[in-house]
Amino acid sequence: MTQPPTSSIVRARDWMFRDRGTGAITIAQWPNLPLWLFLGFTLAAWLAGGAEPIAAWMGIAADVALGWWAIDELLRGVNPWRRLLGFATLIGLATLVTLRSGG
Repeated sequence: MTQPPTSSIVRARDWMFRDRGTGAITIAQWPNLPLWLFLGFTLAAWLAGGAEPIAAWMGIAADVALGWWAIDELLRGVNPWRRLLGFATLIGLATLVTLRSGG
């Protein structure tokens, strides 16, 4: 008995979201070191409040950590979705940094 053909939607979903190593659907993953650093520096900047220059340095460190995560996802993401997420994060981060600097 032959199997029914796989629909285009299922093939597209599998291509976009399947981990190339394990075959599992991967949309989100447990945070890795760059994301933990991003969260920690963001929290530190928030707790520092207006205490310059500490809050500013913590904000810069958070941006660097998020950029590190985004580049890592763009280059080594387990599927196209994760790579697209890294690319979109880089674009958003670049836009945010540009707007903050007044450019």
